[in-house]
Amino acid sequence: MKVLLIGGGGREHALGWKIAQSPLLSKLYVDPGNPGLNHIGAPVTTDMANPRAIVAFAQENHVDLVVVGPEAPLAAGLGDALRAAGIACFGPDRDAARLETSKSFMKEVCAAVDAPTAASGTFAEAGAAKAFLREQTAPYVIKADGLAAGKGVIIAESLADADAAIDEMLAGQFGAASAEIVIEEFMEGEEASFFAITDGETILPMIAAQDHKRAYDGDKGPNTGGMGAYSPARVFTEEIRTKTLERIVEPVVAELARRGSPYVGVLYAGLMIKDGDPRLVEFNARFGDPECQILMRLLKSDLLPVLHAAATGALQGQSFDWSRDAGALVVMAADGYPGAYEKGSVIRGVDEANAAPGVVVFHAGTKKDGDLLRANGGRVLNVTATGADIREAIDRAYTGAAAIDWPEGFYRRDIGWRALEAGK
Repeated sequence: MKVLLIGGGGREHALGWKIAQSPLLSKLYVDPGNPGLNHIGAPVTTDMANPRAIVAFAQENHVDLVVVGPEAPLAAGLGDALRAAGIACFGPDRDAARLETSKSFMKEVCAAVDAPTAASGTFAEAGAAKAFLREQTAPYVIKADGLAAGKGVIIAESLADADAAIDEMLAGQFGAASAEIVIEEFMEGEEASFFAITDGETILPMIAAQDHKRAYDGDKGPNTGGMGAYSPARVFTEEIRTKTLERIVEPVVAELARRGSPYVGVLYAGLMIKDGDPRLVEFNARFGDPECQILMRLLKSDLLPVLHAAATGALQGQSFDWSRDAGALVVMAADGYPGAYEKGSVIRGVDEANAAPGVVVFHAGTKKDGDLLRANGGRVLNVTATGADIREAIDRAYTGAAAIDWPEGFYRRDIGWRALEAGK
């Protein structure tokens, strides 16, 4: 089977790493890839914002399956264009992808099926938004309605800070993504990320992980795209899994099918869990990053036939085999991230990290410069590790991170702290 993998981040490196292990694979193309992923697949370069270019490449090279990693090509209608050309695509059409690309649409769908989520209002004008804000209690949650690379959420402790966030977002802080904003009630509890693959009808649950969104130790600092993750997440019990499927994932997938926009691909449900009940924080229309990297490390069975079955409406009867090990991941980011940061600093020691027991390093924002590896993004490396338990997995991940020589980078030193506290 010939596969084209779209994307060039840590998520795509992990997906490519797993897909390449399949005996069904005859050729893996990666577009655009990265220095780690390009050792696994053949790098190609098309305009990811141009679905026609990707369709043309897939046709010319007789690609059997296109796997879409990031959200932007889905928002641009890549899934629609591929299916119109008769090419199997793992990833939803533009309309179904609105579960991620429009928070107001997500809220509308949840309301239609009574899926538990935060009460909210959607606004395009500051006066109305601030009036609604004064009916809420602190802390205040303000979100850009559209895609903002994981950074479009502000949690303000005061009305003044919340007012400022409203003004900045509606003034174009996140471009078109914040032309409208969503103000939500603040949900307390513990977060978890749950994943399920679907062909629009059949749903195949995966496992859950816990992400760390804040930039600094102690869950301090601004929100990021994710600074680390681990699995299994203690808070995600079998009871929570059942409730999440029955109250959130299954009714939402059924509702989209009813509307004529069946959801095909992986559905990420970001959850807030309190007192034994999950509530939806957000949907993503693709694998979470960095949680995907942990899932790929813990998946024992072949991923490729499941992806192809979902893309072709044949998911019924597919299954996964998961390791009983634990997994952990430490994100190494450029100094200044998620704000302004410099590119081009030299990174050494990745091979040494990969040689550590249980460690695999996935590239997220790197580039090659001759024999040198340089930073080329905000989140630059994902140091993953597996172990017999959470403690061993976390210790191994930090051993790997310590082997990497990159003075211009930083990483959190407390990934998995909830799991470690629970295990004391």
